[in-house]
Amino acid sequence: MLIRAHEERLASLATPTSPGTCTAVGQEAAAVGVIRALELRDRILTNHRSAGHLLARGADPGRLMAEVMGRVDGYCKGKSGSLHVSAQELGVVLTSTIVGGELSLAPGVALAQKMGQQQPGGITAVFFGDGAACEGIFHESINLAVTWQLPLLYICENNQWQAFVRRDETMPIEHIADWARGHGIETRTVDGNDVELVHAAAKQAAAAVRATGKPYFLELTTYRQRGHFEPDDQAYVDAVELASWKARDPIALLRGRLLKESVVASGELSHLQQRVDAAIAAALDFAQHSPWPDLRELTTDVYA
Repeated sequence: MLIRAHEERLASLATPTSPGTCTAVGQEAAAVGVIRALELRDRILTNHRSAGHLLARGADPGRLMAEVMGRVDGYCKGKSGSLHVSAQELGVVLTSTIVGGELSLAPGVALAQKMGQQQPGGITAVFFGDGAACEGIFHESINLAVTWQLPLLYICENNQWQAFVRRDETMPIEHIADWARGHGIETRTVDGNDVELVHAAAKQAAAAVRATGKPYFLELTTYRQRGHFEPDDQAYVDAVELASWKARDPIALLRGRLLKESVVASGELSHLQQRVDAAIAAALDFAQHSPWPDLRELTTDVYA
């Protein structure tokens, strides 16, 4: 709920002249289910739809908003926006707006772990989408991980969209796992909108990587409910298809299950929503009152 509120609030602020963001509305179960199956010593690499992964990992929503707005209190002092966030304290090595960029770097991080140079015993989790799976680096990365037996968990969030193009216009198969399996890696495909299924599959996958030291491929089928980049009117999206996926919204699915099984009462969920709304309001206030970086910051944290 926090992830959804955070991204919708940022989307509401986006204009053609203000910093936009790539949201992952509708994919919250994938982020939460996987991240909560990882350990603190694990390392994470993700893509341009990273807010869910970061918040599930424990990121402060105020600092995330400040980063998007280019303010000094952001995780990278306002230099990354929403697309290149790194957070060492969270074990988030990077987010990459280069499609498949994280796939090229994940084997190196996993190799460092295997050699005991970084967080011995930890594994590397790399998130990417079906669009990145159409990049050549997808196959190069998995081939290297399998050949070198790296502790690397691949998580493909198959959200059916590659920027403004639907997945079935660019690839002849339905499941990315079919491609991955050809490299000799163990794979599993689960419903990415069911957080309990995702969490169980991610726990099993992470345990397998830890026990064997070998890579594992987890595909989560989900759907990107908002456009590619805010603001986006989604004129290219089939309305019937979008409605059918919204009927399987991950938050609504879990809410209905919790109510049906009497895990929570409706009043508790309302209270939870109020807490989330208050947290997002406080985050936005923090971000808007954060200073702009000093001009001297232009020449810090750079190589040349």
